[in-house]
Amino acid sequence: MTSPYQVFVAALPDICPADPHRMVFTADAGGRCEVFTWDARARRARQVTDSPAGTVHRAIDADGHVWWFEEDATGRGRWWFRHFDGGPRLPGLPGAPAGRPSGLAVTAGGTVAAAVTTGRRTVVLRGRRGRVPREVLSTTGPCRLGGVTPDGTLIALASAAEDAAAVTVVDPGGRIVATLPGPGRTGTRLWCQGFSPRPGHRELLLVRDLGDRYALATWTPAGGLRTHRWFTCDTEISARWYPDTREVLVRQDRHGRSLLHRVDLDGGRHTVVPTPPGSVLDAAPRDDGAVDYLWTDTAHPPVPHATDGIALPPPGPSVVVPGRHTDLWTPTDEGRVHTLLSLPEPAGRTTPPPAVFLVHGGPADHDRDAYDATVHSLVASGYAVVRVNYRGSTGYGPLWRRAFPAGVGHTQVADLAAVRADLVSRGLVAGDASALWGVSWGAYLVLLALGSRPGLWQAGVAVKPVADWVAAHRSTTPALRALDVRLFGGTPDEVPERYARSSPLSCAAAVTAPLLVVGAAHDTKCPPGQIRSYLASLAAADVPHEAMWLDTGHDGYDGATHVAVLRRSLRFLRDRLPEPAQGAPGRPPAPAGGPRSR
Repeated sequence: MTSPYQVFVAALPDICPADPHRMVFTADAGGRCEVFTWDARARRARQVTDSPAGTVHRAIDADGHVWWFEEDATGRGRWWFRHFDGGPRLPGLPGAPAGRPSGLAVTAGGTVAAAVTTGRRTVVLRGRRGRVPREVLSTTGPCRLGGVTPDGTLIALASAAEDAAAVTVVDPGGRIVATLPGPGRTGTRLWCQGFSPRPGHRELLLVRDLGDRYALATWTPAGGLRTHRWFTCDTEISARWYPDTREVLVRQDRHGRSLLHRVDLDGGRHTVVPTPPGSVLDAAPRDDGAVDYLWTDTAHPPVPHATDGIALPPPGPSVVVPGRHTDLWTPTDEGRVHTLLSLPEPAGRTTPPPAVFLVHGGPADHDRDAYDATVHSLVASGYAVVRVNYRGSTGYGPLWRRAFPAGVGHTQVADLAAVRADLVSRGLVAGDASALWGVSWGAYLVLLALGSRPGLWQAGVAVKPVADWVAAHRSTTPALRALDVRLFGGTPDEVPERYARSSPLSCAAAVTAPLLVVGAAHDTKCPPGQIRSYLASLAAADVPHEAMWLDTGHDGYDGATHVAVLRRSLRFLRDRLPEPAQGAPGRPPAPAGGPRSR
């Protein structure tokens, strides 16, 4: 077997609809995420892209053409393609505007639909591979391509799940065929999961929030919206059609781990698809009913599995994260808070280890029982690692996800503080040596926690944070401005006191712990200007801090940049927390995947 990739497969491969032995996937290539083809018959991988900043968005169509989105440091770019067997690199949609990718779909008949976000608007395009596309519509509201019917006659656009038009179905001329959930259906959240791939069918799959549970739903032009209430889950789900039936593969996120269900919409029954304990990062059904899935847990990097024997791209080097990995539930007045706890080996230690709280982003995300290079590095360096699924996290049901009683940010900080107190009282971590480390929304919580509860933490690392809510809101992407409005209940002009109360800038002068802040010069999600304002406030208050600047955007695919941040952060913590029992950190492992998103 010949293969140029070296470390971790980042996601399941996309499979050619006409030949399941032809696949395209992303993996590490010399420290960058790049696109590869995989010939399962020959067991041979071939690198397709070689971008200075890395490449992550990819697809393969029924004719065997590999698609990828080539972007610059700001995330703006265009779609390109070349054939699986090689050949010239060609523009996928010549003449299309440059922007950020918001979805691509190619039907078996060759119809191409794509959405591109350019500044404050999203343009939906339709055409043929390699030809100038036609603009279907343009909207100022944030949306992404949710799917296209096999005959190319209907296009689904997904907006925020809370919107009255969470999903809009349009025809090739841009005429609105349906808006879902539709007029009068208040309080219904819908997530678009795509059209059935079966030829001759125009059925859209959705996930619906019932208030306390989640259910599958479908829509057809003739039958409208239908909710399948006989199958529900108490925590978040996503779903994909089986290629040739009305069956659906459901992936359920539950308490930091994953379950797979096979659901028959015609027969009204479901079965569990067996998987090892841990997390399924991606799962895809095949024509014959088999399922491919990408599995991991905290101790093991992702490994692709195929239940039908077709060879998937092999995983990278087999490594095992040292230490002891367990779960902990902290009782609070608002409910139990779940934590994934990784403890270093005792190594003769007589006192509890220093702890680093890795704070996940989102907020609609969660920490999984899954491999994380940062966890690996910290545990190997002698630190306890604490991953808290605070209120607002997914994987614990709709009520937990919507619970913000103390306000944006302060609810999450309260949960972090409660878990810290619980761990200290149990003697699991040191009471005088704890740090916070987060990326994006997680970095925002780091800054807010250090400023609002300064006595609890001895150091902080904030990578690409929201530091000034008002400035960030005015200069971030349309999708994130819409998220801000939903979180705060209005814009900064409408509810200024809420933004001010939750902004780290408002309490920057109260920070006492040393702080490392990492910003990105081309970040459009957590823009650099509002980070510089926060750093200026720290300097004015004589708060001990360091700054590190990256020449990247928010979502980087260059492993060297992630490793540089990891090493700088480990040195920063080593100098400010008591020396871990196992001494100075060694060389960090290469990261598996990119940073968490805001």
